[in-house]
Amino acid sequence: MLVNGQLNDSISALDRGLAYGDGVFRTLSVKRGVPFNWQRHYLKLRHDCEALQITCPSAELLLSELQSLCTQQQDSVAKIIITRGIGQRGYAPSAGQVATRILSVSLATQFNPEFYSSGISAHVCRLKLGHQPLLAGIKHLNRLENVLAASECAELDTPEGLIEDEDGLVISGTRSNLFWLSDSTLYTPDLKQCGVAGVQRDRVIDWANEQDMPCKIVSIRMPQLLDADEIFLVNSVIGLWPIRKLPGYNRTIHPVSWQIQKWLNDENH
Repeated sequence: MLVNGQLNDSISALDRGLAYGDGVFRTLSVKRGVPFNWQRHYLKLRHDCEALQITCPSAELLLSELQSLCTQQQDSVAKIIITRGIGQRGYAPSAGQVATRILSVSLATQFNPEFYSSGISAHVCRLKLGHQPLLAGIKHLNRLENVLAASECAELDTPEGLIEDEDGLVISGTRSNLFWLSDSTLYTPDLKQCGVAGVQRDRVIDWANEQDMPCKIVSIRMPQLLDADEIFLVNSVIGLWPIRKLPGYNRTIHPVSWQIQKWLNDENH
């Protein structure tokens, strides 16, 4: 682990990332020692930093530090955290604060192969996401809603769950973006009120454009989602998991999901 470029596994107790969750992060796959979709991840990181008015380190610096950690040619997961840095007591940030950067790499989790071939049985979480348009789409460090939702899944030994917002609209998985296919059209939830806009979400939209398949960003409630031909979840670590089963939904064949899954695994896209 690197903290501000130095081998270290600790930060100041006065860091605003610790005190207030005042920062952003990205999690990405490393394949054969190379960060996967690096440019896309950096652009997202920079966008999120700018949204919070945090100075984002350069792409060259972060990539250099990542590569120094990825010394072994094995699949792993990298995490980049950028906080506003050390500050005084109180919510208001001070002028001229120096951002803290934390980079870590760990071995990739080996998921059940059936999650990719047969799909998963997903939980519908009791937790509801609150609305905050100023933070919607941003992968900020305040992730307690996701922690509580993921705890529900862990209690049930379920690999992933779907989360609705306070209005009853389906937004995402606990750690993934949601898509569904109906009548040869791909759909994904509107994230203007809450949720995280992930890199894989953008890539699936790119796939649809490449295939001349309509892809629409809409709002949806659970009863309508359950009528879909296919439902799947994506993130940069798991890739793509089709959903096989939800309460009121059961599918064993996922032809479009499998096509997208293969495309996402191609380093050229």
